Amino acid sequence: MAANDLMTLHGASVLVCDKDGRKLSGGETALDLIGDAMGCHAEVVAVPVERVADEFFALRSGVAGDVVQKFVNYRLRLVIIGDIASHVADSEALRDFVREANRGNQVWFVADHAELDERLARR
Repeated sequence: MAANDLMTLHGASVLVCDKDGRKLSGGETALDLIGDAMGCHAEVVAVPVERVADEFFALRSGVAGDVVQKFVNYRLRLVIIGDIASHVADSEALRDFVREANRGNQVWFVADHAELDERLARR
């Protein structure tokens, strides 16, 4: 069982997921994380890229849309932390999705925890 940490960054309660654990691979695993977040009153769920299934990054699979929709429905922010360069290099659609997501406030793709801290400081 993976351990998750709850922390407060710039007034936001953030559930930081451990890199080991069940992969974020669709609606069911998204709901599990959402349940964990709601149980500890988190506003943001930060998931390391190691915990994100490869299918998430293949937009045609529908996994990203399913996951993001769940987080939107429950009004929680999802942050994917880590290097996704190899994924975006292979897909113009994914590159556009990441760029648009990072312009908003619901889903972010950040390189590391320092970038998450910086983004939350600006909100």
